[in-house]
Amino acid sequence: MAVKRGAVPLAVVLAALTFALSGCGIGGDDEPAEEPDRAPAEEAATRSRERVQAYLDAMVAKDVAAGRSQFCATAHAAFDAAATSPNGDFAEHFTVPAATVTDVRSGARGQEVSASVTVSVGGQSTTRALVFTVTRTGADWCIADEVPGDPTAPGASPGATVEPSASSAP
Repeated sequence: MAVKRGAVPLAVVLAALTFALSGCGIGGDDEPAEEPDRAPAEEAATRSRERVQAYLDAMVAKDVAAGRSQFCATAHAAFDAAATSPNGDFAEHFTVPAATVTDVRSGARGQEVSASVTVSVGGQSTTRALVFTVTRTGADWCIADEVPGDPTAPGASPGATVEPSASSAP
């Protein structure tokens, strides 16, 4: 069997081109590669939202242990000192009829999760904006900080006040 001159190089070029393009996700049977930063960013936002919502649910249920478990170990001492204090998130005289995550953004120290919390005391209610900083420690996510939020920020609920938050927990 005779091979024509020029036929082998063309076959080699086509084989090399097919191999090279399949490595780029073009021309191969593989799925196109995902954007490398998209999946981790979405996971961070999802995990942060879940962690803060679990904390908010603990506030509504007055479950101090469940609330504490959402915080990073480095924040436990401050949480213990503040959570049930007269202005703490779990103070006896507060009820929390509504609490929800309103926004999740990437921040300088981790994910910044904004929340709207309605606090009732003696039959009067007020809605407060809170911002939680959620960070990753190893394979887990935890709340590193909690501060009063900006009620004028995107995602803040209407009627949110700038008054000190119902929390002095970290």
